[in-house]
Amino acid sequence: MAWHHNLYSTYSIVARDEQTGQLGVAVQTHQIGVGRYIIWMKAGRGAMITQSLANIGFGPMALSMLQQGVDPERIIAALVATDPDATRRQMGVVDNQGRAAAFTGSGCIREAQHHVGDGYSIQANMMTHSTVIPAMRGAYESATGDLAQRMIAALHAAQAEDGDIRGMQSAALRIVSGNPDTAEWQTVYDLRVDEHTDPITELGRLVRLRHTQIIDAEGYTALDAGDRERALTKWQEAREEAPELEELAFWQAITLADTHNDVATAAAILQDALADHPRRAQWLDLIGRLKECGLIERENVGQELLALLAQGS
Repeated sequence: MAWHHNLYSTYSIVARDEQTGQLGVAVQTHQIGVGRYIIWMKAGRGAMITQSLANIGFGPMALSMLQQGVDPERIIAALVATDPDATRRQMGVVDNQGRAAAFTGSGCIREAQHHVGDGYSIQANMMTHSTVIPAMRGAYESATGDLAQRMIAALHAAQAEDGDIRGMQSAALRIVSGNPDTAEWQTVYDLRVDEHTDPITELGRLVRLRHTQIIDAEGYTALDAGDRERALTKWQEAREEAPELEELAFWQAITLADTHNDVATAAAILQDALADHPRRAQWLDLIGRLKECGLIERENVGQELLALLAQGS
């Protein structure tokens, strides 16, 4: 029975963020590597997921139609019409206008349901209980934060209802920009937990770390625009959200010391991040190496930074 190899994506959410236009998919299943084949999306056009006994070929066909501006309901109707085993399929589609549609074939393993809301669809099959879809809906609609954080809330709500009758094994979350001119390789979030005893919690941890990177990048954008205070605020926010990412503090400090001649602030940031770090010596050694290869350009900045750090250690 080879069909079980395509038995992916037990519960998922496909959504568009109304404020940013971002398009996203989040999913959990009891199979290894759920994020490999079943998530399909194109920046500024739309997103879809194909699940249950997944027909992977639905993905590229859906993207082609989304590119042409076809309504998600018509996309699903067209996909179902091409598939002699459509009763075994489940899918969700959302486009760049927030139009959403979903399909659950009559041959999907119960409990199998879907719900289409404003700018999103939720779909689940092989659930322990029929309460999963209502729980996901409530969690997503009441959650705060960015699109990734709200979709993670929906996955947690599904698992709180005991989720997949088989348990948990892998999870994935991907989000792309609402701008159709975005390069194919550029994503906002592209995270996978391919095998884990608690993949949703682990995925949530990765979402937090990626969110921190986004905040950090906003700081660099502000600095490039001449808004130093906003940059420092964003950078501090990033360091507080993920203090374990000491590398953020390192590059913030190097940028301030080298290109903005603020060695004192740079040293304070580094001292706070590396005070008790087991690789403090290695990070400080890296400062000299950056100067050697020309990535630190200002003369004596490395020595000045190391001298201040030595005083504070």
